[in-house]
Amino acid sequence: LQINCVTFPHPDGMPEQQLLKPSEWSYCDYFWADKKDSQGNNTVSGFEILLQKQLKGKQMQKEMAEFVRERIKIEEEYAKNLSKLSQNSLAAQEEGTLGEAWAQLKKSLADEAEVHLKFSSKLQSEVEKPLLNFRENFKKDMKKCDHHIADLRKQLASRYAAVEKARKALTERQKDLEMKTQQLEVKLSNKTEEEIKKARRKSTQAGDDLMRCVDLYNQAQSKWFEEMVTTTLELERLEVERVEMIRQHLCQYTQLRHETDMFNQSTVELVDQLLRKVDPAKDRELWVKEHKTGDIRPVDMEI
Repeated sequence: LQINCVTFPHPDGMPEQQLLKPSEWSYCDYFWADKKDSQGNNTVSGFEILLQKQLKGKQMQKEMAEFVRERIKIEEEYAKNLSKLSQNSLAAQEEGTLGEAWAQLKKSLADEAEVHLKFSSKLQSEVEKPLLNFRENFKKDMKKCDHHIADLRKQLASRYAAVEKARKALTERQKDLEMKTQQLEVKLSNKTEEEIKKARRKSTQAGDDLMRCVDLYNQAQSKWFEEMVTTTLELERLEVERVEMIRQHLCQYTQLRHETDMFNQSTVELVDQLLRKVDPAKDRELWVKEHKTGDIRPVDMEI
């Protein structure tokens, strides 16, 4: 069975082939034939489908890095606004234990701003940058790989065309030999034995040419097969590596996020402590002591 210059065993004449990696859904077993594109007009090679998968993965990785970059910008802007708000003078005249709690609350904003600024910095160095830098030359390497496999397929198509041409030539030589032999037998022609021998030699030569072309074709297909197995396994390894790399850095993102929440919580703990100590009676006592005008009360006027 021949499909796009590649020979496959005919399903009616040969049992099902064993998978190269029977325990896995591996790339090396399921992308040998070509497939119709989404419009159904052209065919796409199995290797091209794998290549598109890799390039799409690279694009997804880039977009994830862009997503993290946007989060970094938000964190930086948030930290800037928190720091600015912490310096606001509103209610700065509040006194007593409530005034202490209020002052600490404003200070906690500055501390929280620092936490978010550090979070944004770590996001950049530990998540965004690794995502952008991972396999920078990936697309270039994939192009080299694509060209190599494509060249082998072209060679395979060329060798297949040579086989068909040689097969056609052999058929013509055999027909010519058969016709001349029949003409000699019924004496319809003055063909000599020498001409019959010449036709037989050409037929034999055509057969040898066909065998040589088939051998070259099989060599080309064997080479393509070996390169396909090697390359698809490599693409599979790279995809596993890409997914694992992204998983690790997204885990790092969540870890940094947890740490940020923990640090943010610590910035308000002192505020909570001071708020629990707010004592209206004590505040009133301190305020009265500082601002009192006298403790002699007025009395009724006497006549």
